[in-house]
Parts: sequence; structure tokens; C-alpha cells
Amino acid sequence: MPKNSKVTQREHSSEHVTESVADLLAHEEPVDYKRSVLNVTGETWDKKKDGEEELEVENRPAWNSKLQYILAQIGYSVGLGNVWRFPYLCQKNGGGAYLVPYLVLLIIIGLPLFFLELAVGQRIRRGSIGVWNYICPRLGGIGYASCLVCFFVGLYYNVIIGWSIFYFFKSFQYPLPWSECPIVKNGSVAVVETECERSSATTYFWYRETLDISNSISESGGLNWKMTLCLLVAWSLVGLAMIKGIQSSGKVMYFSSLFPYVVLVCFLVRGLLLRGAVDGIMHMFTPKLDKMLDPQVWREAATQVFFALGLGFGGVIAFSSYNKQDNNCHFDATLVSFINFFTSVLATLVVFAVLGFKANIMNEKCVVENAEKILGYLNTNVLSHDLIPPHVNFSHLTAKDYNEMYRVIMTVKEGHFKELGLDACLLEDELNKSVQGTGLAFIAFTEAMTHFPASPFWSVMFFLMLINLGLGSMIGTMSGITTPIIDTFKVRKEVFTVGCCIFAFLVGLIFVQRSGNYFVTMFDDYSATLPLTVVVILENIAVAWIYGTKKFMQELTEMLGFRPYQFYYYTWKYVSPICMAVLMTASIIQLGVSPPGYSAWIREEAVERFLFYPTWAMAILISLIILASLPLPLVFILRQFHLVSDGSNALSVTYKKGRMMKDISNLEDNDETRFILSKVPSETPSPMPTHRSYLGPGSNSPMEMSSAPNGRYGSGYLLASTPESEL
Repeated sequence: MPKNSKVTQREHSSEHVTESVADLLAHEEPVDYKRSVLNVTGETWDKKKDGEEELEVENRPAWNSKLQYILAQIGYSVGLGNVWRFPYLCQKNGGGAYLVPYLVLLIIIGLPLFFLELAVGQRIRRGSIGVWNYICPRLGGIGYASCLVCFFVGLYYNVIIGWSIFYFFKSFQYPLPWSECPIVKNGSVAVVETECERSSATTYFWYRETLDISNSISESGGLNWKMTLCLLVAWSLVGLAMIKGIQSSGKVMYFSSLFPYVVLVCFLVRGLLLRGAVDGIMHMFTPKLDKMLDPQVWREAATQVFFALGLGFGGVIAFSSYNKQDNNCHFDATLVSFINFFTSVLATLVVFAVLGFKANIMNEKCVVENAEKILGYLNTNVLSHDLIPPHVNFSHLTAKDYNEMYRVIMTVKEGHFKELGLDACLLEDELNKSVQGTGLAFIAFTEAMTHFPASPFWSVMFFLMLINLGLGSMIGTMSGITTPIIDTFKVRKEVFTVGCCIFAFLVGLIFVQRSGNYFVTMFDDYSATLPLTVVVILENIAVAWIYGTKKFMQELTEMLGFRPYQFYYYTWKYVSPICMAVLMTASIIQLGVSPPGYSAWIREEAVERFLFYPTWAMAILISLIILASLPLPLVFILRQFHLVSDGSNALSVTYKKGRMMKDISNLEDNDETRFILSKVPSETPSPMPTHRSYLGPGSNSPMEMSSAPNGRYGSGYLLASTPESEL
């Protein structure tokens, strides 16, 4: 012991000892109890292993810059859903009025839970498995469940990137291959392909040329070699981006995160110059206030907030684990959350500017077709010329003139009007045709782009944007698998990443058979929604109720250098768990009310029909939900009954830079203090410094912290339950 230490000075002093153990510890040289007589575990000190562990903590990869990290989080959270899901929900649920429930739920659910995941990842510096093992070993299944859900989502999400790659390469030709129906020879006569004639050129290209889809999920039809090749390219891109961890994926994010914004802005400027774009935007943001009282609108808004930020997947935790301990993750959470929201609004403007243009084109086409019908009826004397207003000119017929004719004919021929087969051709009807997902990206949007000047250029830009949006989300999703597995099992990063991509490609072949699109729908609808909701609820409970909100707030104060708002205390402890429980209940009810099924494309009729899943498909569907949720109860049971080790028999306490760092799992509060200082708990002082921070509302005394759960479910700091003067 150093000669100048306080303990040495006390030995030669006759003064009464009043200094607390905490003060003594604070002034001593760093001590590693694994190497000392206070090693209570009986394990021998392995110098090499101990050095490796310390080196691993010190040498954990880190982001090259704050910008790179922010772009990675934005690239992960801003994905395909912002472009093809949010605009659909906005139109369906009240236009501009939908933004109100979305923004409210973003603030009371999305932002607090996003901040929570960023904070635990940055504080513990491990992937999802290590984080939840650290906070609460019995809920360690959260990390494994997150990995499984990431795997399921990554399987089908990369298929969508494969589809985008196919369209991207097909865009390098003029005219675009989906702009016209193909001509086939029937003997010596050339006719339009029947399936295309009954639907549309873009619909035919999607279902027949791209997917070559079968009539049902039961008809496999074999592999689609074009899609198989595109899927291989997609997994190769992901593997190359991930192979060096954040050293490689971080550089990719500079392009994949920023390029979509360049494209969206270009599309917005181009879209606003199109005829009818204002009609689409006005239709989009005209608020239907009555929709705000519909519980279904709030449920869908909560689900969208939940998935838009990537909560529960583990990607957020993985990315934040590479940050420095003093990084301001509260600022990051706020910034990324609202960038995500504004990106959704920007994408909605773009989509409805383009769809407004498309609606005008379709409406004009409708007017021309029905005007030809009316001329036919006039020439055959089915209709009288007296029914046509004198100012109407059939060679330059406007939508307004046609609507006037339509109303007159409907009034006069009321009894026989249906037999005429005339359509109203209202612009509102075209704008109300809501589309989402692949229907928006690969059918509606592609059809609109065929009417653009220089359409191949815009098509290349659009699908390159989709590839980058998908790639950014896939990097985050795969990080939710690779980071926790590499941290926990110490496998080689390059080997595991390559092996994971190869395995995922082989399993993903189920999605590139002719019935593969139906499996994509199944996985999208059922593999993630319910398991992820349960995962996030348990994350919230683990931190707020088991680890302790007050203790977590205090550690955040020390980590960030300022105390978070009381708003987070209340949302973590009460608001978010209740809202998530309501969402989970609503999701279960929705699953029970809506019969599991899918939209099948019937080739002979060239229409979509809703079909129920067969028994074997229902078994797969149920297995997906059970398998994704299985680690939660399994790990709990194994650790509750001590069937597997959770680290409760290992205790290491080290001092580093004057602060005590502990790694304690599943030890009672009383056991910790007794083991460390060999005193009864009531006599044990706190190892924490005398500084006290905001611990939460209602905390009048810092001593209150002693009642918070600590050793069993976490490795935070134990505060004293008695004054130092009692020693």
C-alpha cells in the first residue's frame, strides 16, 4: 500500500477514525479483486484471459465520426416502409388528420423507447444478447428472440431488394419494358397477351415477367431463376457491406443513407411540375377529422411508429454499442426520430404528387373510352342527340363536360342506365384507390413513370433509391444478428458474416420459387409483429421495473453529464408499458378477427383473389410466431431453475480510473455487500461517491435507492441504506 495513502496515515495516527469506507476506496489505487484475497469465487486468476477481456473492452470497434453513426441509425430506421407504407396509412386514415395520432404516439412511445435502446447499448457496449443478460439474466431470452426476428425479417426483406435490383437493370431501355403489353403470335395473327389485356401492362410485368407467379401458395412451380440470381446479388451486397463490421458498413452508409434523400427531392421537384400533382397533394392532406376518433387509426399509427424506428430488432442497440460512453444519445434519439417522421412526410408528398399525375392520366383515359361509347350509342340511336349539351365538343372533351353529359344521361335514362355501362370518371375515385407495398412501388409508381419524359432515367433513380433504402435497413437488421452473436460467442466476424449470408440465401430460396411472393406476405404479416411487441414490452419492464427506473436515470445522468427530463421517467415506468400492452392486445384481437389469408393472382382471370392459407401453411405461420417467441420463456425457465449458468457464481470487481466497475449477475443485494466487505448489509457503506443526481420524482432522499432492485437483475451501483456515521 502506498506510504502516503490515508490508510497508512491512519495507522500512525491516534485520531479517531471517522472516514467512510467509500472515501477510503475512492483514494486508493485501482484494485482487481480477482487477483486479491477478496476473490470470493474460488476461481484462479487467469492473467492472459483477464488481459484479453480488458483489451476487448478497450479495443471495441468505434464509429469513425458522429456523422457516420447518425447516418447509420437514419439508414436503418428510414426504410421501404417510409415510402410505401406511411403514405398508404396517411390516405386511408384521414389524410392530414392521421399525422396527429402518429406524432403523439411517436412522442409518447417511439422516442422514449428509442432513447432507452440507444442508452442501454451505449452504457453496456454489447449487442442485444449481452445487454439483456447484463440487465436481467432471467430475461436474457429477449436478445435471442431479437436475433431470431431479425433473421426472419432479413430473409424476406432481402428478396424485396432482389426485386428492386431486377427492375433497376430492366430500366436501362427505352421504352420501359412495362409500358406496353407484349404481342404474341397466334398462328399468323399477332394479338395482345390476354392476361395483360385484361389487367394492365405494369401489372402483367410484375406478376408474369418478374415473379412468374403461381395461382396459389400450394402450387410451388419451381424456382424462378431470374429472381434467384437477383437474390444472390442482394445477399452478396449485404455480405460485402457487413464483412468488416462497422468499418465497412459505416462507409456504405454515407451513400445508402444520403442518396434516397437526393432522389426524393428530385422526384418532389419533378412531381410538382406534373399536371395534376397538386390534386394528389390536396387530396392527401385534406383532413378527415372524424377518423381521429377511430381506435383502428391509433392502432395502425402505433404499429407504424414501432416498426419505423426499428424497435426490438437489436439493430439500434448494436449500432449504439460502438459509441463512446459520454456520447449524447438523447440528442441522437430525438434527431433520428424526427428525421424519420419528416422523411415519411417527404415521401408522402412525392408519392401523392406522382399519383395525382397518374390519376389525371387515368381519368382522361376513362373520359375518352366512355365518350367513344356515347358516340356509338348516338350513332345507333340508343341515345338522342338532344341529351348532349350544345357546347360539348367530342374532339376536345374535358372531364367537366363529360361529367355534365353523364349526369344528364343518368337522369333521363334512369331505368336503363346500368345497361349502358358508362363510368362516372371522377378524379376523386382514382385518388381514392389506395395502394401500398409492392402494389405501390412495382405497379402504381412504375405506371406513372412510364408517362414521365425521360422515363428510363427516373426509373433507374427510383429503383436505385429502393435498393439503398433496403440496404440501409438490411445492414441494421443483420447487425442485430452479428453483433450480439460475435460479442457473446467470440466467433470470427468475417467467417460468421459470410456463413450467415450463405445460410440465409439458401433458406431464402423459398421466396424465389413461383409461389414465393405468398411466403413473403406470410412472413411480413406474422413473423415479426407479435413477437417484437412482446420483446419491446419486456425490454421496457426489464429496465423500468426490474433494473429500476430511478437507478437507470441516475446512471444516465452520470453517463450523459446532465439529467434526462422527468418525462422519460413517467413514460418508461407507466405510459409506454401500458400503451404497448394495449397495442399487443389489439394485435392479438386483430389476428383473431382477420382470417389468415393472402391475395393470390389468378392467371386465367387476370385478377387478385383473397384465399385462405391451407392447413400446412397455417402450421408454418403459427410456428413462426412460436419460434420467434420461444427464447423468452425458455431462457427464463433455464435460469430460474439454475439449469444453465447465468454468471451468478462469478463475481469480479475492479476499479478503473477511480470508479468501481462491476459485473454481477443474479446476486441478491444483501449477498453483494456481504461478499465484498464481509459485513452485515445494514452496516455496509456505499461504494458510490457522495454526489447525487436526479433519481426520479418523489425521491426526497438519496438513501431511497437502496430499495431498488440491483444485484439480482443488473450490475448497477448499490447505494447505502444507512448513514456513514453508523460505521
